[in-house]
Amino acid sequence: MAIARRRVEDRAHLKHLNEATENLAMLASFTDKRPSVKERLAIGKALRDQVPRAEHARFDKNPDRPDPIAILEQQNVARVQKLVPVRFARMLASPFAFLRGSAAVMAADLSETPTSGLFVNACGDMHVANFGVFASAERNLVFAINDFDEIHPGPWEWDLKRLAASAAVAARFMGGNKDRAADCARAISRSYRKRIRRFAEMGYLEVWYNRIDDRAVMDTLSAKARKRADRITAKAREKGHVQVLEKLTEQVDGEHRIIEEVPLIVRETHLENGMPINNALDLMLRAYIESLSYDRRKLLSRYRIVDSARKVVGVGSVGTGCWVILLQGIDGDDPLFLQVKQAQASVLAPYVDVTMPFKSHGRRVVVGQRLTQGAPDIFLGWGEGLDHHFYIRQLADMKGSVSFEEGDVDQLETFEEYCTLCGWALALAHAKSGDPAMIAGYCGNSDELDEAVAKFALTYARQTDKDYEALDKARRSGRIRVASDSMVK
Repeated sequence: MAIARRRVEDRAHLKHLNEATENLAMLASFTDKRPSVKERLAIGKALRDQVPRAEHARFDKNPDRPDPIAILEQQNVARVQKLVPVRFARMLASPFAFLRGSAAVMAADLSETPTSGLFVNACGDMHVANFGVFASAERNLVFAINDFDEIHPGPWEWDLKRLAASAAVAARFMGGNKDRAADCARAISRSYRKRIRRFAEMGYLEVWYNRIDDRAVMDTLSAKARKRADRITAKAREKGHVQVLEKLTEQVDGEHRIIEEVPLIVRETHLENGMPINNALDLMLRAYIESLSYDRRKLLSRYRIVDSARKVVGVGSVGTGCWVILLQGIDGDDPLFLQVKQAQASVLAPYVDVTMPFKSHGRRVVVGQRLTQGAPDIFLGWGEGLDHHFYIRQLADMKGSVSFEEGDVDQLETFEEYCTLCGWALALAHAKSGDPAMIAGYCGNSDELDEAVAKFALTYARQTDKDYEALDKARRSGRIRVASDSMVK
């Protein structure tokens, strides 16, 4: 198993700060000279001598490559067993769905690919369906990464390659040919490369506060793409806790109750270990409250819990502990939905030589999100208990995303523009948590990296097809159990 190693230059000042225990050492960590942008660009450029950019086209299938189905089965051991067939059913919807749900498989594959040694807080589950618009704390719509369950320190290349591969798979899913798939993957790399260079020249606070708001998105799109984006943003502005209340609940004895849709939404009375739900909620809330600042605690204390239910979400997350809690404010028309998600070890963790300075996976997710996009969700927090780690966020707060439909040739016409936005958003996330100048120096100004990434994406798209077929073969042979279509939405 290959282990990616981080370069010293990429973490020197944080390392000095963390180890500043001697007299005046802390002051020295802030007064030491920092390398200039020009110097950091040069450091990044020099790394091409060790790992040429053309090397990123490589995906040499290891003869000892782990069985992808075995990797998925190992993940399922710690999941709710009655939901595992639902996970497999969702992954078997298409090769694109398989790629979305198999981040652990691709993490193992990426660990065997070349890296420059420059680390960021890598998303770990980067794909074109993991982006969307949501409300910032100032109630403006921004475009960014959606989910951070797998976030972990790791090479920036892993995120870029997984995102590009997902674009190639999605393009084929929507009816595109090989050339279109390569164009979309290339657009992601090109956008990432150009944007990371811009961020390299910006001040640190300018990067930290930077957002891709809806106006910036519209300014980059063609007329046809803007129409599609307008529909998504308009829908997002209308989507809030009140709208979710109407969709997910019904009136029972004068109060709202979450509507059950077994097995996807279930009002449980006990956890799998036999603990009553009320006891579990009490333990969970105690831990969660500790992670919130005083002002957030005060705001949350004004609400009361009305109902809770286990709710299946996503593709790769199916079977993990995911819950939704309905709280009520001044009256029944003032709801707040909180989502509780189990946090497990990141799929990237086994393949890097760096860890976060704490053991809580819920905290890792929250800190990772804050490092890469600030803290747009005022109720974002974490905790430990209930036999696992978890994090909590708002279930719905002006959120919207692109949906991908098989054979949707009309959407395919603007997909390359969407890929450009995804590359931009990924570059911003990496610029906030990594060293954009070093990365930009490595990427350079030519299209050499873009061509290499596009070649990798096409190769990995073919591997995804094979892995998808292997999962379907496991279904046919009875190795895995798959839920019926009527149980999966």
